[in-house]
Amino acid sequence: MAKFHIKKGDTVYVNAGDDKGKTGRVLEVQVKKHRALVEGINIVSKSMKPNAKYPQGGIVKIEAPVHISNLNVVDPKTGKPTRVGRKLNEAGKLVRYSKKSGEEIK
Repeated sequence: MAKFHIKKGDTVYVNAGDDKGKTGRVLEVQVKKHRALVEGINIVSKSMKPNAKYPQGGIVKIEAPVHISNLNVVDPKTGKPTRVGRKLNEAGKLVRYSKKSGEEIK
């Protein structure tokens, strides 16, 4: 199983595609497909049959997954995109940190 630099709940910056330059929160990571679902990014129109969630049915705008390579984690200190590293903290636990500021990513 691959180890990714983003996790559910992270704020990410979009590097490429129609939504380049936008930021959003990760809702879901699809490990096998190497994709992530990001809030407000890659909105597509989808035809839906009437169901419990959409009683009217019709055309609905929803988020589609984005490839992991097109996303960068946003630095918690500066708010700019950064690369992610891993290191052991004082407690001996492996944590992710921002390569730009050295700040730990929660």
